[in-house]
Amino acid sequence: MNRTILGAVSALLLVASGLFWWQGRAATEAQAPPPPTAAESDAGEVPDEIPTEDGEGLMGGSLPQANEATREEKRFNRLDKNRDNQISRVEVLAPRVAAFRKLDTDHNNLLSFEEWAVLTSNRFKGADANGDGQLTRPEFATTKPKPAKKPGCKC
Repeated sequence: MNRTILGAVSALLLVASGLFWWQGRAATEAQAPPPPTAAESDAGEVPDEIPTEDGEGLMGGSLPQANEATREEKRFNRLDKNRDNQISRVEVLAPRVAAFRKLDTDHNNLLSFEEWAVLTSNRFKGADANGDGQLTRPEFATTKPKPAKKPGCKC
């Protein structure tokens, strides 16, 4: 019994050490320097003609392209109003203040259940065409949310 447990533990240790070795080797190879570009290898040559405005005749690699901010960077930047690379509690709650003020009809900075439920209550009253206090299937179908408008293009 002890030999079986000892064999299983040693096999797991060998597998774990193999994974660490494999990942360490991959990380080392990923940080290897890139091969030299044509501009570095031909640094001593002087071009015969001037490049055109569309880029023909340029020597070396292509121009670097601007990277788009990731989705998380954009989301962070939207909330970080004072651009100090930190989001405070006030900055997180700021977009919700307008929605809260719209619901707080008596302007006492307290939201009662009636104030909170007024939107749902108004939608129900608007959908209840015959005013009997109950929605039939056709009346309920009128409460279907409208699909979100997709922007045409970002030209």
